[in-house]
Amino acid sequence: MKIIILGAGQVGGTLAEHLAREENDITVVDTDAKKLRDLHTKLDIRTVTGAGSYPIVLRQAGCEDADMLIAVTNSDEINMIACQVAHTLFRTPTKIARVRATAYLTRKGLFAHEAIPIDVLISPEQVVTDHVRRLIEHPGALQVLEFAGGLVQLVAVKAFYGGPLVGQDLAFLRRHMPNVDTRVAAIYRRNRPIIPRGDTVIEADDEVFFLAARRDIRAVMSELRRVERDFRRVVIAGGGNIGERLAEHLEHSHQVKIIEHSLERCTTLSERLDRTVVLHGSATSKRLLEEENIEECDIFCALTNDDEVNIMSSLLAKRLGAKKVLTLINNAAYVDLVQGGEIDIAISPQQATIGSLLTHVRRGDIVNVHSLRRGAAEAIEAIAHGDKQSSKVVGRTIREIDLPEGTTIGAIVRGKEVIIAHGDVMVESGDHVILFVIDKRRIRDVERLFQVGLTFF
Repeated sequence: MKIIILGAGQVGGTLAEHLAREENDITVVDTDAKKLRDLHTKLDIRTVTGAGSYPIVLRQAGCEDADMLIAVTNSDEINMIACQVAHTLFRTPTKIARVRATAYLTRKGLFAHEAIPIDVLISPEQVVTDHVRRLIEHPGALQVLEFAGGLVQLVAVKAFYGGPLVGQDLAFLRRHMPNVDTRVAAIYRRNRPIIPRGDTVIEADDEVFFLAARRDIRAVMSELRRVERDFRRVVIAGGGNIGERLAEHLEHSHQVKIIEHSLERCTTLSERLDRTVVLHGSATSKRLLEEENIEECDIFCALTNDDEVNIMSSLLAKRLGAKKVLTLINNAAYVDLVQGGEIDIAISPQQATIGSLLTHVRRGDIVNVHSLRRGAAEAIEAIAHGDKQSSKVVGRTIREIDLPEGTTIGAIVRGKEVIIAHGDVMVESGDHVILFVIDKRRIRDVERLFQVGLTFF
């Protein structure tokens, strides 16, 4: 595909890296020549210096014959105007834009084809908020992803000493829990992937990714680690868009406090939120955390725009007795450094957002993509179409499907029914198939599996 990315920031740069690896024709546009030079040195891509909303710059970037425009600059307005220009002057087929401001997102009809022609809206704040909310709802999980409208969840947990399944093979899980159907999609041991088989033995500290129907998630988690009680007391550092949205979602079911350093923002938050306690001060203030009884906090969420403040406030909160800390980190290089030590969960907003974008770049009928393990792996939800003659998956059992190396099918959703993937399950047309791919180089092969042959037409 020929793809133009506007914005060479963290999301744009990470996306360019993902897509360039998959042999797409990528052009990145930005006003910052140094960022573009760095990207060009690192990746084999074209770069254009200039404002992404200018017609002449878009023409220079090759918008006349581009398949897709992805506008992820830091300005909502530039992203929106660029999509308008690409539609009006160049008839670009697919236009994706990052829009952050709630003032735009809440206006119905604004992004219709006859108004501002954006095909897909990406709101990073909402994506990250949903990500954090799911982790708070599943104490003990490192990652929680949803498929088929939430009917199926993929959960990553770290196996702990003392868990019933540690030291046992995977076949034991099925014998031990005959009434709960689940599928272990992948295991990461010392950062190396293992394709799970019935005789694979789970070790302590393994990162285990498993798929199950939403109702069974907690039961499976209890096999891998100690069951943690539900989080009740939540402290949020940072009252920006993410902090506010999270508090708004949690305040009627949890005890929520927000720490915000801007007095003006504190006033706004206290007017907008009903039950949340809004505190004016610094999240790195030991005195403030002690006064607010941080040792009674179930989870401390550091969600400011400053990585250093997030990391330092999380370390301080943990030292002072917070049971769990969750930290938002923009610099991808920091994520692996801090997670798993004092900091329980580190979240990269770029990685959370990338999945939303990749969904629309994939070929075949792909409805959901989640980027995992800092982009090394992917979980994909694809819809099977056609019949046995035109499709490589329809009318075949899972055992008969020629899956690319390092790929596992975890579950199938048929209507409202969740079918955990076992070898004798047959795929039907219209099924939502959920796959786990540990080798990104195999993504194209996975896409080809779900592309319908000419005999279907």
